[in-house]
Amino acid sequence: MVEQLRRPEVLLVGGRSGVGKSTVAAALHELLAAAEVRHVVIEGDTLDLAWPAPHLEHPEARLAERNLAAVWANARALGHHRLVFTNSVSVLEAPRLAAAIGDDPIVTAVLLRAADDVVRDRLARRAGGSAPPADVRRSSATARRLDSAVTDHVERVDTDGSAPVEIARRLGLLTGWLG
Repeated sequence: MVEQLRRPEVLLVGGRSGVGKSTVAAALHELLAAAEVRHVVIEGDTLDLAWPAPHLEHPEARLAERNLAAVWANARALGHHRLVFTNSVSVLEAPRLAAAIGDDPIVTAVLLRAADDVVRDRLARRAGGSAPPADVRRSSATARRLDSAVTDHVERVDTDGSAPVEIARRLGLLTGWLG
C-alpha cells in the first residue's frame, strides 16, 4: 500500500494551438525526471479525442473530465501528487479540472502566448509544409479569447524567442518543483 498521499499539486498549461504546450510539458518532464521529482504528465487534448466530438454530441457527459479523474486516480494509487496537465483551454476550466482531480489540489495555471507569425511557423512545421489557413485563424481566435478571458491568477508566459527548456525551467520554478 502506498503511504499517505500529499495534497495534489497541478500545473495547468494552456494556450493556443502551436504555442508549444506539449513541447514545454515534455521539456519539463525531462527536467523533473533529471531532478528525480515524481510527477505525471497528461495531454488533455487526447482525453476526449473522438469523432463525433463527445463534448459537442454529449456535453453533459464531460468525458474529458471523467477520463482525467480515472487516469489521475491510477497515478494517485501509485503515490503521485504532482500533475502537469496540458490543454488549450485548461486555464479557463481550472475549477472543473480541480474537481475532477479531487483532494483540493493546489493549482498553478499558466497561459503560454506567442505572436501570430511564430505560431504560423510552428503550425507549418507540424503540418510538414504550410500551415492550413483555417488552423491559423482558429489559433489566433483562441489566443484572443484566452488572453481576454483568463483572470489575474493565471501566469502569462511569452514563448517567442525562448527555448522550450527555458520555459519549462521557468514553470518548474513557478510551481516550486525545481529549486
